[in-house]
Amino acid sequence: MSNNNENKLVPKLRFPDFTTEEGWNLMQIGDILDAQSSSLALNKLELRKNGYAVYGADSIVGYINTYQHSKQYISIVKDGSGVGRLNLCKTETSILGTLSSLKSKDENKYLIAWAYYLLNTIDFSSYVKGAGIPHIYYSDYKHHTIGVAKPKEQQKIAACLTSLDEVISAENQKLEVLKEHKKGLLQNLFPQAGETVPKVRFKEFEDSGEWVVEILTEVATFVNEKTQLENLSINSYISTENLLPDYAGVSFASKLPTSGNFTKYKIGDILISNIRPYLKKVWFADKNGACSNDVIVIRANSVVSEVFLSCLLRNDAFISYIMKNVEGVKMPRGDKDSIKEYPISYPVDPKEQQKIASCLSSLDELITAQTQKITLLQQHKKGLLQGLFP
Repeated sequence: MSNNNENKLVPKLRFPDFTTEEGWNLMQIGDILDAQSSSLALNKLELRKNGYAVYGADSIVGYINTYQHSKQYISIVKDGSGVGRLNLCKTETSILGTLSSLKSKDENKYLIAWAYYLLNTIDFSSYVKGAGIPHIYYSDYKHHTIGVAKPKEQQKIAACLTSLDEVISAENQKLEVLKEHKKGLLQNLFPQAGETVPKVRFKEFEDSGEWVVEILTEVATFVNEKTQLENLSINSYISTENLLPDYAGVSFASKLPTSGNFTKYKIGDILISNIRPYLKKVWFADKNGACSNDVIVIRANSVVSEVFLSCLLRNDAFISYIMKNVEGVKMPRGDKDSIKEYPISYPVDPKEQQKIASCLSSLDELITAQTQKITLLQQHKKGLLQGLFP
């Protein structure tokens, strides 16, 4: 490596071809990228099913018959929720007025795909302004200092990270297929509203008669057994924070509370976050412990198996029911009295309950494994971003 690395940045990780190269030149975002605004308003657009894509803050919002940008560019959310969020946008597309586009000032020197990954290493929160609706301005962050590699190294980095993004995207698609498959099974293996027999039944139970319908408190108990602070463990304490969204289980608590009393739970109980129910934080406990009082603990009685009941409650139909009776707007909370009235349909034969629960549990295991695989890939990408950019 050259000794001429004064006022240059050197990344922790470099591809073998570049280990003897000089460090990266110090520049500013405004030296390599230009910003451009958009006048497109979602409520003024006549969106079509086909044509040229229009990007919003999260994804494509629809299609129109023309486009703003003929080449690849970066979009950044400049107003409202998600401010600072980045996206690498495809050619012949447009963006809404709540976003800015960032383009290379010289495509031979500053590759747009490399610049996109570079910007992903920057914390834009320090540039956010506005107490009500947050904003971020190019005139502020364009002065942010960055390290700039030579084009060949930019190309190598962009190719590596683009390839990894393609793998993550493919794995996400597999996850969505699994979730859709489960959604279809839930719709068919359980009777729909007003019906007492499911559309699809395992062959050995086709002549087993109608299912029973009762309210939740007829088949389960709302646990209210309390324990004290000194009995809590960081490994088994559950709050609304470490219950994971989309029925994804739990993580370890980052800390324990300093006062109060807590609801005990045991293996086989079903724990439900009663704050923001739409986040779908429902967990089938595989250990004993205690939880905060914002978490509802439900325990199956002898009428239904605990695994079968967990299938009914880790279910979008149950969440939709809770959301019809929530209290509060900013932080909606489920109404316990209403939840206790939730209608539960179940087959009388325990073997049929077990068969359905086994089928859905197997699918849940696949979904969990796929989710963990994606998490590992995302962690790998985060590590690469930290290493490949100084």
